[in-house]
Amino acid sequence: MEPLICHSLVYWCSTGAGGWSPLDSDHYQWLQVDLGTRRQVSAIATQGRYSSSDWTTKYRLLYSDTGRNWKPYHQDGNIWAFSGNSNSESSVRHELQHGIVARFLRLVPLDWSEEGRIGLRIEVYGCFYWADVINFDGQGVISYRFKMKIIKDVIALRFKTSESDGVILHGEGQQGDYITLELDKAKLLNQYGSILGHTSVTTGSLLDDNHWHSVVIERYRRNVNFTLDRHTQHFRTNGEFDHLDLDYELSFGGMPYSGKPGGGGKKNFKGCMESINYNGDNITDLARRKKLDTSTFRNLSFSCVETHTFPVFFNATSFLQLPGRANHNTLSVGFHFRTWNPYGLLLFSNLDDGTLEVSLKDGKIAVHINVTNAARNYRADLTSGSGLNDGQWHAIRLVAKENFAMLTIDGDEASAVRYFLQTLFPPSQQSFQGCMQAILVDDQPADLHAVEKGTVGAFENVSLDMCAIIDRCMPNHCEHGGRCMQTWDGFSCTCDGTGYTGATCHTSIYEPSCEAYKHLGRSSDTYWIDPDGSGPLGPFKVNCNMTEDKVWTTVINNLPPKTAITGSSRERRTILQVNYSASMAQVTAITTSAEYCEQHIAYSCRMSRLLNTPDGTPYTWWVGRGNEKHFYWGGSGPGIQKCACGIDRNCTDAKYDCNCDADAKQWREDSGLLIYKEHLPVSQVAVGDTNRPGSEARLTVGPLSCQGDDNYWNAASFTTPSSYLHFATFQGETSADIAFYFKTSAPYGVFLENLGNTDFIRLELKSPHVVSFSFDVGNGPVELTVQSTTPLNDDLWHRVTAERNVKESVLLVDQVYRASRPAPAQGHTRLELFSQLYVGSSEPPFLSFLGCIRALRMNGVTLDLEERAKVTPGVKPGCQGHCTSFGMYCQNGGKCVEKYNGYLCDCTATAYDGPFCTRDVGGFFEAGALVRYSFLPEAVAGASRDSRMLTHEQKAREVNLTKEEVAFSFSTSSAPAILLYVSSKTRDYLAVVLRPNGSLQVRYNLGGLREPFTINVDERNLANGQTHTIKMSRVDRKTGHVDPLLIESYNTPGFIGCLSRVEFNGITDSSSPAAHLGKLVESNCGASPLTIPPMSAATDPWHLDNTGGSEL
Repeated sequence: MEPLICHSLVYWCSTGAGGWSPLDSDHYQWLQVDLGTRRQVSAIATQGRYSSSDWTTKYRLLYSDTGRNWKPYHQDGNIWAFSGNSNSESSVRHELQHGIVARFLRLVPLDWSEEGRIGLRIEVYGCFYWADVINFDGQGVISYRFKMKIIKDVIALRFKTSESDGVILHGEGQQGDYITLELDKAKLLNQYGSILGHTSVTTGSLLDDNHWHSVVIERYRRNVNFTLDRHTQHFRTNGEFDHLDLDYELSFGGMPYSGKPGGGGKKNFKGCMESINYNGDNITDLARRKKLDTSTFRNLSFSCVETHTFPVFFNATSFLQLPGRANHNTLSVGFHFRTWNPYGLLLFSNLDDGTLEVSLKDGKIAVHINVTNAARNYRADLTSGSGLNDGQWHAIRLVAKENFAMLTIDGDEASAVRYFLQTLFPPSQQSFQGCMQAILVDDQPADLHAVEKGTVGAFENVSLDMCAIIDRCMPNHCEHGGRCMQTWDGFSCTCDGTGYTGATCHTSIYEPSCEAYKHLGRSSDTYWIDPDGSGPLGPFKVNCNMTEDKVWTTVINNLPPKTAITGSSRERRTILQVNYSASMAQVTAITTSAEYCEQHIAYSCRMSRLLNTPDGTPYTWWVGRGNEKHFYWGGSGPGIQKCACGIDRNCTDAKYDCNCDADAKQWREDSGLLIYKEHLPVSQVAVGDTNRPGSEARLTVGPLSCQGDDNYWNAASFTTPSSYLHFATFQGETSADIAFYFKTSAPYGVFLENLGNTDFIRLELKSPHVVSFSFDVGNGPVELTVQSTTPLNDDLWHRVTAERNVKESVLLVDQVYRASRPAPAQGHTRLELFSQLYVGSSEPPFLSFLGCIRALRMNGVTLDLEERAKVTPGVKPGCQGHCTSFGMYCQNGGKCVEKYNGYLCDCTATAYDGPFCTRDVGGFFEAGALVRYSFLPEAVAGASRDSRMLTHEQKAREVNLTKEEVAFSFSTSSAPAILLYVSSKTRDYLAVVLRPNGSLQVRYNLGGLREPFTINVDERNLANGQTHTIKMSRVDRKTGHVDPLLIESYNTPGFIGCLSRVEFNGITDSSSPAAHLGKLVESNCGASPLTIPPMSAATDPWHLDNTGGSEL
């Protein structure tokens, strides 16, 4: 290795083994190393000065090819600060996360020994580096011709430039195919195109920094990997093509001068390229050996011609002071700047009779000239430009003299302003953070070399000859289409409209399945679901049908029912594409986790054969999700080339296995369910026999319906103190989310743990009320805890969600208790693990969890706990006891019934129906309709017959004639009417009626009274079409004799309207045998809100004293 060369602004460099120590220990010192030629540097080690109290505890590393235009070493998205030494003798070595190529290195001490001063010995590790270099002058283009069309391309090169625009690579063909790699506003744009489609992908930014950047493009057919400086984007080109027709030619450095269309006036690349390779050919070497056409170059150079910019880097506490001209009546200043901040003071100067201020306000340039003299005081203000905080270089030029000022932005005369607005604004107080270069004062370039030597001007906390601006949105940590917004110090993500939330738009706001929505108490409806949570699949809409014991998920398609097909043959089949309301990957996520799936398919035919042919090849087939052809039809199965009638042996012609294969002139149909879920959904149907005279067919492909969600109920029970499951290492480097449910009666236990060298991640129950989420990504252990107000070891299901990303970490328990912590502004961001993932325990010594864990999902992937538990001692698949957590959802007296993979609500003993016993059981009665329930023993019921109705008897039960509990809801617009009539074998009765004026009345005889007892319940007209609810009870009185005249008069024409929620003495209309007369239609009568105001207590008959002491 070449000898080290020591430098500092005011320096002293020791000789021998002593090491380097500057005369002054401050933040302006640096040690520079000249490696002689460009080298590949992979590691660096430091020590303090020999046998002293001098060492460096923290430092930065800068590197350069030329000793100018320095670049700071970046790691984890930040300018990296290396930890140094704690004494003078021990050595601290750092392996660079990514190697650098440079000739010059600078170490800048940030902190040093409190006992002494800066002291340093260094050792650099690496290897030789060599590459062919070509300098592109913005005119010359290298043309490369290849021999054949290929479906695979690999293009690799390195470039550096100070220009923000320029074509690096281009190829095009006569048929319109093209490929372009170009710089556009200092970003790299990769474009592919053909007559079948166009694709454009952008990556990187700030690429005009005159430092080397590496590009690799790998294309196989339509799949492309696009890598810039180790960050890779994967994309698929639009259109259907395997190779690009490029006339066998590629151009490096710009557009060819061939007269072909498409150039569009784009600039050629100006800068340097090295190591240019196309499919293994070294383009740079071929150009050096004159094997390629380089005739467009005026002076082809194989060395990099360096530019001579001198950037200045400002942070929040820095300034640069430059001398101007005194006693001069004209001010002229110009400079280039780049920043991410919308506000900042760019320039301030004292004038002979006032002040000048140039600042950035809301992304616009604002100039304020304040003049104070004996005659008058005034302020002149100029504003121009917009969006100038976009990280691009922008040129500012200001010329001002008495009664005249002109401000020009980026050389655009349209932005020049030549007038004064005499207003008053407060001066800017916010410092500028960013870079400046090409500074002109009174039309003369500022001598920044003299400033650096301290002979001219002054500066503080400024980095000279370096622009250390960072694009914190590249790579973009905002996931799932979140929009990245940045300032100088950080970034934030806007997640609006993405379906995701969190600091990096990582966490889905939707449940993974219809099953999950059901167990949140939701009813049948259309919902957004996200089966893989934070994974790459986006959310999509499905129809959820919550039945009593099953949950169905339905995805519709765009094929109209009975789509007509004509003109198809075996040689020229008609292909019908079946597109769904979700992508194939999204639909596959549903079918993969479902317990069962089905899809109805029907082929209506007239002289159109379906499957069987003489040579065995079917006329028609369908294509499933794996893009494979299937030769069976609905009602049959894989490997069986039959239709449903062939399986059931009931085809119209017994010689064939499909109705349509008989080739009849009458319309026939073959239909049935496809139920092999690994083949579903149907994506295409190829029809091949509708081209003969009189031949036609109609195809119907129904929606895909899947039942259940195995992922939601995938559970394991940990039964012994040493039980655990292990899985492959968790890959969650920059973003990790973990979600699961648990139930336990134990006071503590580790849910899961994964370790690295020093990194780790762990979730545990630390006490009956506390859940902990801890991890270390290299900055020291971090722990988040949440404390529940109720015990978490209550043997009920509890939900845990944890997330860690480059912005923050979050822990959430039961969607209520939350803790969060921001990530450090500077530090490691990558979680590096290597051990197995332990579930249900920590690594030895084991801190086991006793209980159940289910639906464990990590970064969108559900771990199959049940399958692993089947082969693991001490762990059982599944978990019972769901009703303890979910039984609350069974309403109105519904009974929770335990299932292996969930629960269901038994609504048999209620007046309700539906998955949660919340849907009213009711009916609409037309004139003359009635429903009869028989609660009597069989012998008694048989003694009274009615020829007008069919009765269903039930088993004998004890009849209580001393108590009635009645409840029902009704709505009607007709009166009079009988709402409810209860009778017994002794002709005793109870009747609830609407009188002719619509008022409600209850009639019966309380034994011993001469007249039936009558209670006018409500004098309002209740026959108003609204829903009303009745609840009534009677205790310890015998009923009297029936009043047949009243019943007959009120029962003509009978009740017309809705009745629902009917209960009598604990017996419901859904649990008792019934017979009906007349037309009765199912209806939800109780769904309408009550619009009649409730009666006052003063007129409520149930609270009157004249009720004869009856308890009603």
